[in-house]
Amino acid sequence: MFPGIAVSSKSKKFAAGGDEEVIKRNEELEKELKKSLEREEKMKEELQKTFRRLRVAEEAEEQLCSQLGELEAEAVDQARVYRARIISLVNQLADAQKLLEANSSRISLMT
Repeated sequence: MFPGIAVSSKSKKFAAGGDEEVIKRNEELEKELKKSLEREEKMKEELQKTFRRLRVAEEAEEQLCSQLGELEAEAVDQARVYRARIISLVNQLADAQKLLEANSSRISLMT
């Protein structure tokens, strides 16, 4: 008999009465039940493994999103610094051109 399954005294008497077909069928059903329970246990284990992998993947996704946010903030800061530097260089170039124009005007007036 399969552990955990109670068999009534009435069915024992019936089985003891010599009905071999019922006994065989009962044994087959017990085997099928055992296999079914084993499959169920394997499926539970697989589900737990899948759940653990999902949790790891979610944690990795959160970590990647956090790192991406930090990189985006750093990129924005660098872009601001580069833009300020470019504006400064453009202003210096404009000042240098004004000086060149002023000097070339003085030279042309002298000649």
